[in-house]
Amino acid sequence: MITAMMASSYNAKEEDGHHSGAAGHGGAGAVKSRKPDNTAFKQQRLPAWQPILTAGTVLPAFFVIGLIFIPIGIGLYVTSNNIKEFEIDYTGVDSNSPCYSCARNFSSNSTTPCTCSLNFTLEQPFESNVFMYYGLSNFYQNHRRYVKSRDDSQLNGDLSSLKEPSKECEPYRTSESFPIAPCGAIANSLFNDTLELYYVESNGTRNLVPLVKKGIAWWTDKHVKFRNPSGNSNLTIAFQGTSKPVNWRKPVFELDPLDSENNGFINEDFIVWMRTAALPTFRKLYRIIQKKPSTTPTLPSGRYILTVTYNYPVLSFDGRKRMILSTISWMGGKNPFLGIAYITVGSICFFLG
Repeated sequence: MITAMMASSYNAKEEDGHHSGAAGHGGAGAVKSRKPDNTAFKQQRLPAWQPILTAGTVLPAFFVIGLIFIPIGIGLYVTSNNIKEFEIDYTGVDSNSPCYSCARNFSSNSTTPCTCSLNFTLEQPFESNVFMYYGLSNFYQNHRRYVKSRDDSQLNGDLSSLKEPSKECEPYRTSESFPIAPCGAIANSLFNDTLELYYVESNGTRNLVPLVKKGIAWWTDKHVKFRNPSGNSNLTIAFQGTSKPVNWRKPVFELDPLDSENNGFINEDFIVWMRTAALPTFRKLYRIIQKKPSTTPTLPSGRYILTVTYNYPVLSFDGRKRMILSTISWMGGKNPFLGIAYITVGSICFFLG
């Protein structure tokens, strides 16, 4: 009995966080227990609810999920199919392609630009605003070293980074002992083809389709992440002492010299390119064809000519280039996958229910 009382006394002291030998010394040298505090949270005594899964509860849940998902999927799929899209490849791989000569004879040192024209027909008119994209295939913008090859401080207009770019930009950090602005592999590979679109009337007259080059970049990129160096509104002086990227034909302050709000680091074509793509086949917004105020379609059905100034080589890495015309809806561009996924999941749940 005495032994039982001693054991009981020992256990009680242990639960209170004290050792049996600590009491005789007035608490001196006591080791604090690792036992959590006796609270509902730390002792996991909080009230909880756990459903009891039975056929009477699971099967109706599957049935309800199916009834919800299937209509949503049908709506998304129909909306996606109502988006009009046209795509034309202008890489110049085939010998009968109008851009074949430009693709095969391309030279980065050439001072005379090579142009090619492609004829195509729109079977249906494009209403509302039409978005023109350029698309690239087999271009891995998601490569780890490529993604890191930039200096965000420099792109934000920091003067010290302008003169001393980040080492992440190597081997595109300096050129001829001058710092490169903008530095890095992303900026060095800037897409620089020029695309022009013409509508051919029935009498053969070619009318240039107006393309809007502003408003294609994210607002946060344009007004927060990208800024020109402060201190001088003259960008030629602001970028003095820097060198253009190796593969560029002109410096950054000549990207759009006629528009100070679209020149330098805040050039929207440059900003769009600097937002790297997650997949090797991607498209980026190039221009916007704004809706006409009248009832006339933005792009009427008929014959068109795409004129390309071929500056961007892709055959060296087996890439492809294409131009895409597309309308959008409340859910964005054409993407039937989301609707198909909803319909598939809804159908499975419905039949299981």
